[in-house]
Amino acid sequence: MEKLGTDYEGVLLIDKTQGWTSHDIVNKVRRCLKIRSVGHAGTLDPLATGLLIVLVGKATKVSQYLMSLSKVYDGELVLGKETNSHDVEGETVAEFPVPEGLDEESFRKQMATFIGDQYQTPPMFSAKKLNGIPLYKLARQGQEVKRDPRFINISKFELLEWNKPSAKFRLACSKGTYVRTVCHDLGKRIGCGAHMTQLRRISSGKFDVANAITIDQLAQLNPSEIKKILIPVAEAVPSLAL
Repeated sequence: MEKLGTDYEGVLLIDKTQGWTSHDIVNKVRRCLKIRSVGHAGTLDPLATGLLIVLVGKATKVSQYLMSLSKVYDGELVLGKETNSHDVEGETVAEFPVPEGLDEESFRKQMATFIGDQYQTPPMFSAKKLNGIPLYKLARQGQEVKRDPRFINISKFELLEWNKPSAKFRLACSKGTYVRTVCHDLGKRIGCGAHMTQLRRISSGKFDVANAITIDQLAQLNPSEIKKILIPVAEAVPSLAL
């Protein structure tokens, strides 16, 4: 039976399962493909599901180009409570009543204020590093340090479903945007706090989760089938020649 090896390379689209880290996915792909040279282009938090671009073989060299792609997410937030991680997995730090007058129309108007170029301060519970130490490790020790705001762009922030105090949304943004922090900041702007409860990455650049497979599905494929679904680097990044 044909065995996979270091001559296999390309971009693999994985539909990430909730609860796994991006590094977990990389390790699972390594085992499935029997190859060590595997990476990814854009981290997803364990809470999040959806598209994770996995790079195999020499394709790992183009990670910076694929990480820079704009992203589209579907998510859900709940108003009235803030957490230290800005999502449902964190500890509650504040609770406020949701304004009685906040209706669907006024909520949409608040969402619209986030469209465009802006600066966003990364949350403490993030993989961003300070002096080589991930911020989340400092956060777990109860520390909070100054974080430099980063420039981001939000091109779409649409309400998909309104069921006060929860709301489902679609957000299109530039690389490096923390969607859970957008939810947190929206809650701040409304005055009652908010935290993210669900997140799914729908697309990254031209790559769509509709064309991705799960790790379980990958494990069922034979070597020739895996080879067929690996997207060549020249197709993934046409402007770049390795």
